[in-house]
Amino acid sequence: MIESLLLVIAAIMFVVWLVIVYHYFSLWLRATVSGAHVGILSLISMSLRKVDPQLVVQCRIMSAQAGLPELASDSIESQFLAGGDVLRVTRALITAHCAGIKLDWNTASAIDLAGRDILEAVQLSVSPVVINCPDATVGNGDTINGVARDGIQLRVRVRVTVRTNLFQLIGGATEATVIARVGQGVVSAIGSCNTYRDALADPMLITRKVLEKALDSQTAFAIVSIDIADIDVGDNIGAQLRIESADAQIRIARALAERRRAMAVAREQEMIALNVEYQAAVVLAEAEIPDAIAAAFRSGRLGSSRITSSFRRGPVTSVRHFCGSP
Repeated sequence: MIESLLLVIAAIMFVVWLVIVYHYFSLWLRATVSGAHVGILSLISMSLRKVDPQLVVQCRIMSAQAGLPELASDSIESQFLAGGDVLRVTRALITAHCAGIKLDWNTASAIDLAGRDILEAVQLSVSPVVINCPDATVGNGDTINGVARDGIQLRVRVRVTVRTNLFQLIGGATEATVIARVGQGVVSAIGSCNTYRDALADPMLITRKVLEKALDSQTAFAIVSIDIADIDVGDNIGAQLRIESADAQIRIARALAERRRAMAVAREQEMIALNVEYQAAVVLAEAEIPDAIAAAFRSGRLGSSRITSSFRRGPVTSVRHFCGSP
């Protein structure tokens, strides 16, 4: 019975081995024939680690056929388990190798895990792309507006040719930053022109000044060229500013004149009130005349002839004469 049991166990193990060999033999044979040898035990261990062995073998075969240095299976497995796209990374390495761009597996896998499309980045590095500045789809207008020193506005459309800078792709600024920097450089270049005629006569003047600023530093792109697609003359901003300044001065002068008029009106009212006050004083003085005459009669200093001659001079003068006041 022991011998029978051993025979059964051996038969079962043989069947299991045949199944495993049948399942992985074609994959092993394919890798061996293609020059990217992978052992059957390695393929089995990949399945146990939840790694797709077919994907690993395909990446190794692609790299071997493209003439790349041999990719370690462990590196491919680590990238797969980390959630990276190993097939896309391999294609990026092949494209970079064919284009003569220096790129290794560690850099490509890091870019892929950072969330950037490594294959698209390599393709942009091989075939530069043209960016319209400003980007009309963002909603900031379709022209870059700058003002020369003579106050004339220029409206410019720029086309920027860029390629991917693989060494700064991780942590580098994106396309929006490049567009913003180019717009800033164009505005600064127009502002440094003495007249708008200088920019119209030589649009390359703007391009040269923008390129001198190294706007692609710390970005994921390298600027290949900056071309002025269109340049138009806009509004006379200097004249508008002078007109607005003159209007402001007119409003200030009107406010000062209104202030003087209000002060004059107030002074007139003060004089009217003062006149009324003096008239009231006169009325009060005239009201004291009868009392003064009565006092003069009682003191015996008033006669009929004196009254007649005194009142011809006026009531106030006569009272002062009778009372003895100067």
